[in-house]
This record gives sequence, C-alpha cells and structure tokens, in this order.
Amino acid sequence: MLLFVASQWGLLIAQLMLSLSILVVVHEFGHFITAKWFGCRVEKFYLFFDPYFSLFKKKVGETEYGIGWLPLGGYVKISGMVDESMDKEQLNKPAENWEFRSKPAWQRLIIMLGGVIMNIITAFVIYMVICTVWGIKSVPNSSLKYGIAVQDSIMYDIGFKNGDKIKSVNDQPIEDFNKLPLKLILGDHAVVERDGKEETIALPENFIGQLVEKKRNRIPLATVRVEPLILFVSDSSGAKTAGLQVGDKIVAIDSTPIQFFDELKTLVQPKKNDSILVSYLRNGVQYNKSVLVSAEGQLGVLGAITAQQCDSLGYAKLDTIKYGFFSSIPAAAGLAKEKISNQLAQLAKIFSPKTGGYKAVGGFKSMASIFNPYEWDWEDFWTMTAMLSILLAVMNLLPIPALDGGHVVFTLIEMITGRKPNQKILEYAQIAGMIILLALMLYANLNDFFGYGKGR
Repeated sequence: MLLFVASQWGLLIAQLMLSLSILVVVHEFGHFITAKWFGCRVEKFYLFFDPYFSLFKKKVGETEYGIGWLPLGGYVKISGMVDESMDKEQLNKPAENWEFRSKPAWQRLIIMLGGVIMNIITAFVIYMVICTVWGIKSVPNSSLKYGIAVQDSIMYDIGFKNGDKIKSVNDQPIEDFNKLPLKLILGDHAVVERDGKEETIALPENFIGQLVEKKRNRIPLATVRVEPLILFVSDSSGAKTAGLQVGDKIVAIDSTPIQFFDELKTLVQPKKNDSILVSYLRNGVQYNKSVLVSAEGQLGVLGAITAQQCDSLGYAKLDTIKYGFFSSIPAAAGLAKEKISNQLAQLAKIFSPKTGGYKAVGGFKSMASIFNPYEWDWEDFWTMTAMLSILLAVMNLLPIPALDGGHVVFTLIEMITGRKPNQKILEYAQIAGMIILLALMLYANLNDFFGYGKGR
C-alpha cells in the first residue's frame, strides 16, 4: 500500500515539475523577448532560483542561461531593473541606454506584461492542440437519465437529493454536467427538477469554506446517477470472496429492493464488519449471497464512474467535438476566456472573508493533486497545464510589489502622472512584496499539510 501511494505521488510530482518548468520558461521568455526587442540587456535567464550556486549555467553572448536548485519559479535579470536580485550597485550608477530604466514607460509596460501575455498565448495554443487532437468533451446535463447521485454530505445539508436534475445555477442553464461543481461553488442559488416539479435551493455564501473544513474537497459534489450494475470487484473484498462478478446487477440488500447504486451505500454503510444478504441478477437469474462488509462499510464493488461508461450504458451522453485547425482558433479563444473568467471569480471568493475561500488556498501539494495519479495521460496533462498557465497569468497580475502586477501599477502611475517613482520607493516596495509573497507561499504550503486544506 505504501509503495502504491509513493508511486502515485511520484507520478504527480513528475507531472507538476514538468508542467511548471514549461510554464516558468514560457513566462520568463515573455519578459526576455520583449526586453531584447526594445534593446535591453538581459544578464540572466534561469529556470528555478540559484542562490549561492546553480545546477547548470552557460553564457551565450551577454546572457547567462541556467538551471537553479531551488524550484520556486524562475527569473530573467534585466539590466537596470529593480527586481529580486536587488542589484543596488548598478542602480546607483547613471542609466545606460541598454538598461530597463532608460526605456520609455510604454516599453517597460510591455516588458512587464510579456510574461503574462506569453502564459495566455501558451494556454491558447494548448487549447488549440486539445481541440484538434482529442476534441472537447462534454456531458450534456439534459442527458442524465436518472439525474444526480449526491456524493457529499454538504450537498444533502444544503437541500439536494439523489435523483435531482439540476436545471440552472444563478438562472443560467447548466449545459455541461462537468462544469456543475464550479458553477455551484460560485453560485448563490440553483433550480432543480424533483418529482416533476421545480424547486429553488439556496447555496451558502461560505460553500467553499464548508467544503474545506469538512475535508471534502477530494470528493465530487455529485455524479451521474447509475443503476447498481457491477463494473469492478476488488480482489480483497467480501464481494470477491462471495463470488460476485463484473456484469452482476444488485437488486436487493437484506431483502430491501434497490434501483440505484447510491442506495447501496445507504444500506451497506451501517453494516461495517458484518455480513449482509446481497441479491443480484446474473444472466437473468437471481442469486442470493452472504457478503462480508469491510471495516470502512464497503462491499468492494464499483459501478459506472467514468463518462465513457455512463455513455455506453445509457445513463448519460458523452459528446466529443473535434475541430480543424482554423475552427480550433475561436474554440480555443473561447476556452481561454472562460478559464480566465473562472479564475477571476474564484479569486474574488478567496479574497472575501465571508466565503471562507482563503481556507482553500493550497501550495505545491494541492497543485500536484490536480493531475492524474494513476497514469501519465497526455490529454489530462496538457489540460491541467493550460489551466495552470491561466492561473499563473492571473496571479502575476495581482497588484503586489515583486509580481508583474506590482511593476505594472507603478508604470501606469508614471504614465498617468508623467513622473517616475522614487528609486528608494521602488526598492522598498520590492522588499515588501517579496516578504508578502514568501508569507503567502508559506501559508499556502502549510495549509496543505496542517491547516484547513489538510486531506487534499
């Protein structure tokens, strides 16, 4: 078991490292190429930070390219710019024409926005590839034959029930079932169809906070409701010992009839370490077997869980739309726009104390957990990388000194007032910004292991 968990985390870490390495290089290249474009001298271009020493370095022309040992990002050192290097000796000298500080404000603004722009372009290109190679997959919400199966107890507390068909959130129809969780987290009310009637359910403002406090953020809020048809039997389960097989359909537990897989959980959970009578159909013939329930309250069987399985069995429909090169351009642009909008909406939740969104802030552990822990799936990898690219762009635009957004704010003030900020103010702002960033990074990573986010 420990080896299995270790291999899972090894796969997650490998995917995260490759993804972030690509995105950091792309981001810094945005600063690098715009700086070169406007005639600035770039002294260093590094993946990861290199305090005291670097793992690799090579000077080509005026620029030293290298890989540092501290994997917390990367940087380009542009001559004459107040940055994390805090090179005061150079800044105290008269400005040279090849220095950042000697360039017009509009050029400096473009250089500072170069990284963010490159991250958005990268996400756009990845989405184009996904559109053409794998296609865009969706599960039409209207195709759910039996509605939803509620997986999280918080959903019950709010008022959702198994079999509900969620029609809209914030009066916006739900077209794709895959987008439902985010819509619910960002919404304030939902309309469901239940027993042929529509009902409105209020969504709590602190929905995110509740999810994190109860350590439920790895459990789906709701899944497609499916029949109790067995598609997987665990080798070490009581079901396997009793002789249950893939293809069997459970019809009753202790003589209580069931129609859906979610009903199985309700009846089995209270019987931990006890035996129950399972009635099931195999090739049209009903059998009854005594099955030992595990200490966790499980039989050790699974039904349809993937979109492909649900589609093949008629519980929901899986649509895949593939695009040609030219048609993928507007499709990718639409995806990038949607992801940027979602990231901004989530940031608003995080910065609002009432939502409890700050409890969900996570570090590298949370970032790694978004990848596939079971296999290296390139479609999944590039989908997650595109999302992280958008996240990196949005986060870098935050008006915090030491981030691109902080530099942009100072440059915009200069362009509006016609006066450059005092050099000392820029230096102190840079120091303050670095302290803020380090504190935020420390909080996020500690939150992963010891705080509200524990259990991701």
